Amino acid sequence: MLKLPTKPNPTSLKSSTVDTSDENTTKSQKSVIVKLENVRKTYANGAVGLRDVNIEVYKGDFKFITGHSGSGKSTLLKLLYGAEQATDGDVIVNGFNLNGLKGNNLAMLRRKIGIVFQDYKLVPRRTVSENIAFVLMAQGYTYKEIQRRVQPALKMVGLMHKADCFPEELSGGEQQRTSIARAIVNTPPLVLADEPTGNLDPDNAWQVIKILKKLNSFGVTVLLTTHDEQLVRAANHPVLHLQNGYIV
Repeated sequence: MLKLPTKPNPTSLKSSTVDTSDENTTKSQKSVIVKLENVRKTYANGAVGLRDVNIEVYKGDFKFITGHSGSGKSTLLKLLYGAEQATDGDVIVNGFNLNGLKGNNLAMLRRKIGIVFQDYKLVPRRTVSENIAFVLMAQGYTYKEIQRRVQPALKMVGLMHKADCFPEELSGGEQQRTSIARAIVNTPPLVLADEPTGNLDPDNAWQVIKILKKLNSFGVTVLLTTHDEQLVRAANHPVLHLQNGYIV
């Protein structure tokens, strides 16, 4: 069975009196899973991707990262999984400081992050099951353990009946759901989704959001970039908005 991080039960209220400090107390009791301090990203050509970004994301959060194309959304996610390095400041994810992180240490961090891409990045000549299993094979899981994990991941995204299909036989929504299953099959505590609904129609986009919301209900932290304001309003989660590299 796919074991997902469990979300702690909230403490029972002992009084009907409203305490305005409750939210701050709850936040202080939760662990920070992502922290950016004074982060700046400047490219070799002088273009600035991020400017003085300060963010704290707590375990169990679901946050949207919004902004127009070129505002820095994808740059921010790439910093979080080590595809790019910050020019200045600190990027801390799941206890790892990514400044200069490479080799085995970076690989260990990435095992604790599920990544969902807009363009799916599925292997064309592998079935749905094989695409999901691929990440586990690369991490040295046994065949028995791979089989034990793949089926629950398929069930989570509603693709049990498509297990033996190839990507070309799937709709765009089914391909993205396969990508999500691959991202969560090793039960990471953090999922980063970069415009996961960008290529989908509204119905399939909402299916993807519902799956991510369900994962979040189990305690998985979700950071999702999008420029779809209607989707953000419908999902009703906190928003970090980027504009010209700044959080505004």
